[in-house]
Amino acid sequence: MNCIIIDDDKLSRKVIEEFVKKTDFLTLLNSYSNAIEAMNAFSGEDEIHLIFLDVEMPEMSGLEFLKSIENPPQIIIVSGQEKYALEAFEYDVVDYLLKPISLQRYYKSVNKVYKIFNEKNYIVEKNNQIFIKSKNSTLVNLKYEDILWIEALENYVIVNTFNDRYTIHFTMKAIANKLPSHIFKRVHRSYIVNVNQIGMIEDNTIVFENKSGTKVIPIGKSYKDNLMSDLNLI
Repeated sequence: MNCIIIDDDKLSRKVIEEFVKKTDFLTLLNSYSNAIEAMNAFSGEDEIHLIFLDVEMPEMSGLEFLKSIENPPQIIIVSGQEKYALEAFEYDVVDYLLKPISLQRYYKSVNKVYKIFNEKNYIVEKNNQIFIKSKNSTLVNLKYEDILWIEALENYVIVNTFNDRYTIHFTMKAIANKLPSHIFKRVHRSYIVNVNQIGMIEDNTIVFENKSGTKVIPIGKSYKDNLMSDLNLI
C-alpha cells in the first residue's frame, strides 16, 4: 500500500516515517509539511492508498484538506488534540491517533487499514484460482496452474503466465499469504515461483519458458534448502 504523511510537526513526521519503514505492507511515497504542498501528490502516477494526516496546520487544516479532495483514500488522523475527533469521523477516517504515537497504537491502526484494503478484493482466492484486479478494475481469473512466477517491481508485483503478465499494487509478502505455500515458493527476495511449472533448475537458477522466451530466475542462498526439500527429487 502506498502512503503519504501530511504534518507540519517535523518530529511527528519523522516518527511516522520510521514506523512506516518497519511495516512490510506500506510504502512511503512522500512526506509533506503542509496540505497545499501535498495536493501535488494526487497528480502523480502512483496511486495513494493511505494518508497520515495532521489537523492543525497553517494555511489549510487537515479537515479542510479532506473537504477539498474527491474520493479520498483511507485516512488516519494524527493530532495532538482530541477535540477534532468527532468531526474527523464524519469524514469516515479509519482511525484517530493522539500524539505522541506509540508503535503499538500505530500497528493497531495500520492493521485495520490493511484489513479494509484486502477486503476490497484486490486479490480474491477461490478454489484453485485467484481473481486479480487490473488497473482498469477488471477482474481477471487466473488458475494456479497458469501462473509461472511472480516478481517484485518497486511498489508492485508482476504475475507472469505463459501468455501474459499482470501488474498490481501488492507486496510480495501479501501475495504470498494469498497463495498456497505448497505450490508457490519464495526463492529470492524478488521472486515467487510455481514449483509445479518449473522447467529446469541449473545450479542456482530456475528456468522458465513462456511466449516471450526464456526467463532465468536466481535462487537466493537463504531460500535454496527450503526449495530443494519440497521438490520431488530422485
